[in-house]
Amino acid sequence: MNKYIKIKNMAHFVPERLVTNDELASFMPTSDEWIVAHTGIKTRHYAINENTSDLSTKVANELLRKSGYKASDIDLIIVSTISPDALTPSTAAIVQGNIKATNAFAFDISAACAGFIFAMSTAEKFLRTGQYQRAIVISAEVNSKMMDFKDRTSAVFFGDGAGGALIEASNDSTDESFIAEKIETNGLKKEVIHSGRITPLSDINGDNYPTMDAFFQEGRDVFEFATTVVPVQMKQILADNNLQTSDIDFVVCHQANLRIIEKIAEELEMPIEKFATSVTHHGNTSSAGIPMALNEALEQGFTGGTVLLTGFGAGLAYGSLLIKI
Repeated sequence: MNKYIKIKNMAHFVPERLVTNDELASFMPTSDEWIVAHTGIKTRHYAINENTSDLSTKVANELLRKSGYKASDIDLIIVSTISPDALTPSTAAIVQGNIKATNAFAFDISAACAGFIFAMSTAEKFLRTGQYQRAIVISAEVNSKMMDFKDRTSAVFFGDGAGGALIEASNDSTDESFIAEKIETNGLKKEVIHSGRITPLSDINGDNYPTMDAFFQEGRDVFEFATTVVPVQMKQILADNNLQTSDIDFVVCHQANLRIIEKIAEELEMPIEKFATSVTHHGNTSSAGIPMALNEALEQGFTGGTVLLTGFGAGLAYGSLLIKI
């Protein structure tokens, strides 16, 4: 039996350690002026003594607190991340153990900065069947642990954090939060952004334990993709659902950098005031940026409405969700 799916509540968490542009400039060839001019980013947070599962567990516990549910009420946990604690076990399984969600199954999704979109879409399908009642979806990243801090073109962008949602099935049509989705991948552009690649397993022996490479992106290619291909998808999902930009109350793009968000707003001919811009103080937190920015907006007084979520990143993976919140 198909169900209606409601986004019950959201939460986010950032590590305590605040890193300013001036601090980065103290050990790499950059400056506060350069970073702000090129990215709009002023500060970000780094997880010094925490892993991705730690940030995710904070979010999961906050979602449970807000909802009033016990961990045993949760059927599914999905974590989207490109910085998992380990290749295996999944970070989601670690979170499940941490919160003692004994009735839940758990797994990770790797879709880079589109991860929250992919994970929410996946969880919604599980609940829609009627076999499962409640899911926790979390996007969490510790990007700082993957950075090459000699590469100012990448390192200055990124921060750490986590955000997520608790969604549940309902028999009431007025509870429906999911309006539409459009999800795509272009694997021909797989080299534009990459990180954490390891030595092929077939080449590993006892003397060459695999090491991961640092984060890398082709900045100009990423900017072009984000400001040309992505707005086309955003326009298409609106057109497919007979909506105008004026029907959208709030837009939460991947918080890549402020200049990309400004360009997307220009392409859609929408005021920047309708766009989340938490990237200025959290930096690019990869897949975590969308749920972090949306929850922050809710905490700061956004009362809800029709929201367009759009994530884009390595893969190249990109996707949009139209939701009611």
